[in-house]
Amino acid sequence: MTASRWALWRADLAAGLCVAGLLLPEAVAYAGLARVPVSHALTAALVGLAVYAVLGRSRDAIVAPTSSSASLVAAAVAGSPGIPAGPALLALTLAAGAVLLVLAAARQGQLSAFVSRPVLRGFAFALAITIVIRQLPDVLGLHAPAGLDPLQLLAWVVTHAAQAQGLNLLVAGAAGALVAALRRWPSLPASLIVLVAATGVSGALDLPARGLEVVGPVPMPSLALHWPQLDDQAWLRVAELSVGLVVLLFAESWGSMRALALARGDTLNPNRELMALGAANVMAALLQGMPVGAGFSASSANHSAGSRSRWAGALACVVMALAIALALDGLQWLPRAVLAVAVVSALWHALSPRPLLATWQLGRDRLLIIGAVLAVLTLGVLHGMLAAVALSIVEALRRFSQPVVHELAVLPGTRNFVSRLEHPDAEAVPGALILRPQEPLFFASAERVLAEADARLASSTAGILVLSLEESSDLDSTALECLLELDRRLTGRGQLLLLARVKEPVRALLRQSQPDGLGREARLFWSVADAAAAVSTAADRGPPGAADATA
Repeated sequence: MTASRWALWRADLAAGLCVAGLLLPEAVAYAGLARVPVSHALTAALVGLAVYAVLGRSRDAIVAPTSSSASLVAAAVAGSPGIPAGPALLALTLAAGAVLLVLAAARQGQLSAFVSRPVLRGFAFALAITIVIRQLPDVLGLHAPAGLDPLQLLAWVVTHAAQAQGLNLLVAGAAGALVAALRRWPSLPASLIVLVAATGVSGALDLPARGLEVVGPVPMPSLALHWPQLDDQAWLRVAELSVGLVVLLFAESWGSMRALALARGDTLNPNRELMALGAANVMAALLQGMPVGAGFSASSANHSAGSRSRWAGALACVVMALAIALALDGLQWLPRAVLAVAVVSALWHALSPRPLLATWQLGRDRLLIIGAVLAVLTLGVLHGMLAAVALSIVEALRRFSQPVVHELAVLPGTRNFVSRLEHPDAEAVPGALILRPQEPLFFASAERVLAEADARLASSTAGILVLSLEESSDLDSTALECLLELDRRLTGRGQLLLLARVKEPVRALLRQSQPDGLGREARLFWSVADAAAAVSTAADRGPPGAADATA
């Protein structure tokens, strides 16, 4: 083995050890969040790491259970009475993986763009607050009623704080202080060290006999193939719930992968990553695991530890497998209060409001941020996620359906056409009104844009309307009909419509629908400057209608 190759493997091995040290306590913690046996989380971590190492392409992505998917699964299963929790978990993971594979086969990786970053940041921030609130009963040694939303649970904890168990609170405080102290050495797996120490002390002093809440026996992951046994109605319910999980898994995973890839200068194919995530979830479900995704905490830890290839994840899988085989029995002594501290520690980065404040200070998307945070806190994780996604789509539709239309004029001595409002020195083309919609023409915007163009032309002295379609790569049937209707109205008034910056799909559509009218080459131009030159020629020939007829 060459020196450079050995250096690569050594870097990946170091990163793999660091990642395994993080994933072991996270798997236990996220199983608690999802309210499922720890074996489901351990299975999912092993399968996710192995499958992604084979199929994925990101050098940083660590595919394993995540806090957000665990919380969403818990909410989904709790909101499905009549469906057994175990089969519901596996079926939901399987359905989500299948949908991801279908989207990958249909090459729909670009769908991740429909969840805006402000919404995703607001969701992550609210989710972190929600998860921290749900750890409070374990920290205090309380047993909260099931089914409470985060704000209700917080109120319940406050009213029952006097019943807190002192030993649980003492252990949690000591664990938190030790985690904070170990943060001075980022290369050390702080959470793993604290969990191992707490487990050892708990077992040696027999603290459960003194009232300390512990995890209890953890069964060995079976890694046996299993198909969820549900009736048809239950499968339909699972299919409905899988939509939110699919959006969450891909939006969170692609956001983590892309951010870290940009830092390295790497490029990723979203369809390839979609396929790898889908396969990892399908295999996790069939082997009795919970959903997996590329969470930011584990992926950024892998990046910071110096991983050089995706095989760092495979090495982390091997290390985890050895730890499970040799030390799984010791997990039964792990205090639940310490586990809660590990969860909060893993989510500490997500509790920072800095990303939200940075967007807020830009004066953009403030309602999206507030809406995403309030949706999760008031509606819960599942419905809050769906509401947050709906916010992104509604905002996109609002912007597209209310586009800005700029009037263009030419900069003196150039062929450059710019907005007259922003460039007062630009000169209008005599006899023409040149307009440019700032958004694509489609069913929600076409009628409004073209009505505004018609009104502006009617209030001007121009006889020719030049419409720049540079933002429209194609037209749907509604936009096409509105465009042809505008052409007929202008023709009836003796005015002329010309189109500039027309893309090939739009040209082909116009030629097919109206070859002797608006689809004629004489009325379609590659640039605004060419259209303006045609306006001057038409003005020299006479009235706009006559010029068009003889063109």
